[in-house]
Amino acid sequence: CVPPQNKPTGAEIATCRRFLQTEILAPPRPRAILALGRIAHDSTLRALGLRLAAYPFGHGAMHEIGPDLVLASSYHCSRYNMNTGRLTETMLDHVLLALRRHLDAR
Repeated sequence: CVPPQNKPTGAEIATCRRFLQTEILAPPRPRAILALGRIAHDSTLRALGLRLAAYPFGHGAMHEIGPDLVLASSYHCSRYNMNTGRLTETMLDHVLLALRRHLDAR
């Protein structure tokens, strides 16, 4: 089902962020996070206590978050984005391949 206005409420985002923060900070720490959509991207940065302006969202964006973590971002793979062509399978594949290459180069 599609949430109202095609996105979660602020309260839902805040509730999830607590769990996200726990997952990110618990060992073993992730080497990479793939944020699917701006909400996930911004929530990840907020969970880490980072400024959003320092790590702008963009499809295919890769941000080094300290020496051991990379944040990769993509448009969300929602039915709306896929049906309108905002995101295609090829576009998502390119982000995944770029992230793999980025991690392999570290």
